[in-house]
Amino acid sequence: MDPAAEPLRKEVRIAVAQKQNTHWSCLDYGNNVCFNRWWFVKDSCGIVCCVFTWLLLAYAEFAVNVVIIASAIARDAVYFAIINGVLFNGLVLFALISHIRAAMTEPGIVPKNTATDERIRELELAPGTVIMRCPKCICIKPDRAHHCSICKRCVRKMDHHCPWVNNCIGENNQKYFVLFTMYIATLSLHAIIMTVHQFILCVDKEFLGCSAMNPPTSIILLIFLLFEGLLFFLFTCIMFCTQLCAIWNDETGIEQLQSDKERSWARRKRFSGLRAVFGDNCSIWWLSPFSTPRLMGNNKPYHYSVLPTSDEV
Repeated sequence: MDPAAEPLRKEVRIAVAQKQNTHWSCLDYGNNVCFNRWWFVKDSCGIVCCVFTWLLLAYAEFAVNVVIIASAIARDAVYFAIINGVLFNGLVLFALISHIRAAMTEPGIVPKNTATDERIRELELAPGTVIMRCPKCICIKPDRAHHCSICKRCVRKMDHHCPWVNNCIGENNQKYFVLFTMYIATLSLHAIIMTVHQFILCVDKEFLGCSAMNPPTSIILLIFLLFEGLLFFLFTCIMFCTQLCAIWNDETGIEQLQSDKERSWARRKRFSGLRAVFGDNCSIWWLSPFSTPRLMGNNKPYHYSVLPTSDEV
């Protein structure tokens, strides 16, 4: 092929509808399955990170309820104990549900073996047409899809692979990951405020009568809680802001590293990016990890970029 003809090649897009009850629509999770039903990435590093996250949340639950909430009940600050107890434990619950759904929701994997000779013939493309294909999944790669070496699958609108949720962050689970970072940042800030308040109340009393535990134990628990809260507040706050900016600009983490010439899709308008992640209709359910968003375009065919050869241009 003449190198001079390369800049003349124009990219076109074709829509390939996913046929119901065929290989196009039946997803094979492969080894990433739990109880023959749920998506679960069997990566040892990711599993350790998930367990570590749950242990840190369990420690925060223990320290807040045993040292701070129990102390408030002992000094007859019932309203303080009820309000902060319900708020903190509710945030922990929402963070756990968000984490579980981010980890066990299929992120938007592309069906394997869609780029076989038989499937290519079904597309009825013009002779000599070049189509994007993943050699590892043997699949036609939709626009904005990338291959994850840990999940061993191509993922639509892949942002990154996060070991803390042991999953890729993609089209189907980005909402839950954003909610997870938001609730962790919020409960961490709440824990910091309550810990500082507890120190102010008890420092003059040398922590005598401030907890069911002895003063040295209470001080150690609160110091670790304060350190954990500060660390996770900074980390998750940065991640939350980064994710919101990426959604607002309709640009994933991987796409931020690409040049404009490598992009073949039209960016959504600002608010449309939020709707594409959290659901069509703006409502309080955007903040709920229990609800599954009705994503824009789920009933539409996927788009694939193809390049006609220089002879066809």
